[in-house]
Amino acid sequence: MMEAVIAAGERLAEALRAENEALAALDLTRAAAMATRKMQATDAFAAATAAATRTNSRAEGQTRVTAETLANSLADLGKENQKLLETAIVLQSRVIETIAGAARPLAAAPGYGRGGRSRPPVQAAAMALATRA
Repeated sequence: MMEAVIAAGERLAEALRAENEALAALDLTRAAAMATRKMQATDAFAAATAAATRTNSRAEGQTRVTAETLANSLADLGKENQKLLETAIVLQSRVIETIAGAARPLAAAPGYGRGGRSRPPVQAAAMALATRA
């Protein structure tokens, strides 16, 4: 039973490594394409772990050493993945803000308008925001 947990853990580790590599390279398209693979690997690892728990399977000897090494590796990969995902989210937010800022109408330069009258200042359109907690 523990062999199934280790195999599923190794698949999850590989999925995390691949996604982390894409995120570190800022290849967000490739990273997003790996989401399904990562979720499937996560589900398989959770199922294998639950099955081992139900049957009271224990890792002993070299299998225990392998399982502990894998657990530490998964913890490190998970922390790195979280950090890289947070960075990607911040970057995407900046891109969206830049695009939104460029899409706003430019304010008219100060000066005079039609008929020699001064132009009124341009005001931003009203906006409402609603959130749920």
